[in-house]
Amino acid sequence: MKNLWILNHYAQEPSGAGGTRHFHLAEHLKIHGWATTIIASSIDYQTGKQRLLPNENYKITDINQVSYLWLRTPDYKGNGSGRIKNMLSYTYRALVPNTTKPLAKPDIIIGSSVHPFAAWAGAMLARRYKVPFIFEVRDLWPQTLIDLGHLKEKSAITWILQKLETWLYRESSKIIVLLPKAHEYITPQGIDSENIIWIPNGVDIHLFPKKIYTPSKQSEFTLMYFGAHGQANGLDNLLQAMKLLQGMSNTSSIKLRLVGDGPLKKSLIQRAQKLTLKNISFEEPVPKKHIPILSSEADAFIITVPDRGKLYHYGISPNKLFDYLASQRPIIFSGDTANNPVKDAQAGLTVPPENPQALALAILELSQMPFEIRKQMGINGRRYVEKNHSFDQLAKRLANTLNKTLIM
Repeated sequence: MKNLWILNHYAQEPSGAGGTRHFHLAEHLKIHGWATTIIASSIDYQTGKQRLLPNENYKITDINQVSYLWLRTPDYKGNGSGRIKNMLSYTYRALVPNTTKPLAKPDIIIGSSVHPFAAWAGAMLARRYKVPFIFEVRDLWPQTLIDLGHLKEKSAITWILQKLETWLYRESSKIIVLLPKAHEYITPQGIDSENIIWIPNGVDIHLFPKKIYTPSKQSEFTLMYFGAHGQANGLDNLLQAMKLLQGMSNTSSIKLRLVGDGPLKKSLIQRAQKLTLKNISFEEPVPKKHIPILSSEADAFIITVPDRGKLYHYGISPNKLFDYLASQRPIIFSGDTANNPVKDAQAGLTVPPENPQALALAILELSQMPFEIRKQMGINGRRYVEKNHSFDQLAKRLANTLNKTLIM
């Protein structure tokens, strides 16, 4: 067995709520001869729960033959200085020699850019162990922060992050990207496109057994969203659309369930109260393993991507979208992005971003659509995700990349 280390600050175990990309990839990598250790923060970023006892600086756990090395980091709330401290603490802990000493020596290290310092720590560890480093680009730092308005394009912090980003690209033996057109952003920085490998997010298709799609309730049409409640999720647009629906005739059967958490959830609840919305409910996040059961309670899903200029110029790869497709339900996609899996799969309806009127009409249209057409949309989505986004296939692609990297 060859050994792979993955540094992902916010990695989640399958019993938690949130993305489990690296766990499922690691599960399937075993059959390709790779044993994986995921190096992650001890703080669950969804709940703020500390995974370690007061006297523990790190702990190794094993979940279905996938090892996790949890590094002690301080708790925090929001996106302020506490989060920065948490990031730097993770980076420091990862580089303390005694922390990784109990692990089997790596053959390759992947640093995942949930933030650039985690990827930098991965590069430093690869130098220490004299093994190849692979940079996994999840968000285009700092460009994503610029497009979201969190950083000014000409600021000193932006300049530092851009220098770090370029260094990581050049330090890498290979670069894994989640966005289908990320190479258009990376190659102008002098990087050979042959070294850029697209491995998007996916779904463990085996967790979603094929079921006959039947309406959730004869008297209701249940629309569902599950996932983060943040700036990049466009949920205020959805609330406005539900307000418009509430004012239309023959729409009282349409209900929206918002499942999840995030920095904007409290303000979204307040916004819904101000709009006197009676057709929606806010629910707590559920562990990833419960998503298949939850999704079977929906008649359709919705994903809203806000209009943020160039932010989605290189595409999208949200975890929840592939869960939606695997659940064999029709989907409403509100957005204008470089790729649109819902359209590609013929799995639902697409409307422009930040257009509550168009979104409301699409919800109404789908709710009144003949059941057999909605059923076929769900089947189309399931076929698409089986072909393009199942983790067994994505792990095979990753294993090929790892093996080629070793012989470079």
